[in-house]
Amino acid sequence: METIVVQDTNAAILDVLTQALQMEGLQVYPVLRETEDFLNLIDQCRPHVVMLDYRLNGEDAKQICYRIKSRYPHLPVIALSCNYNIDRLYGEGGFDDYIRKPFDLDLLYRVLRKYIPAKGNST
Repeated sequence: METIVVQDTNAAILDVLTQALQMEGLQVYPVLRETEDFLNLIDQCRPHVVMLDYRLNGEDAKQICYRIKSRYPHLPVIALSCNYNIDRLYGEGGFDDYIRKPFDLDLLYRVLRKYIPAKGNST
């Protein structure tokens, strides 16, 4: 089963994301806060994708992304953000992609399927 680690500082958003991703057949590891053992979680669950809450300044998320990419350079990391300019900032922070909040589920699934193909899909 494909796995994903999702971190968001808003419990309601994290709950909706978790449910939506589970409906897509993904095993979800939700994280409410950024913690020191974030890399340990990645080591243990070996996700196919990580989604990080970029928040307003993005510095914490960029640091976590950098640490993830240092250990797992090919692991896709996606920024979740309500920043108006996340389309420019995500690449500067080392992220592979971004999803602007608020988002609809079709957009969420479309971005994720770039990195986790749907079952039975050879692309």
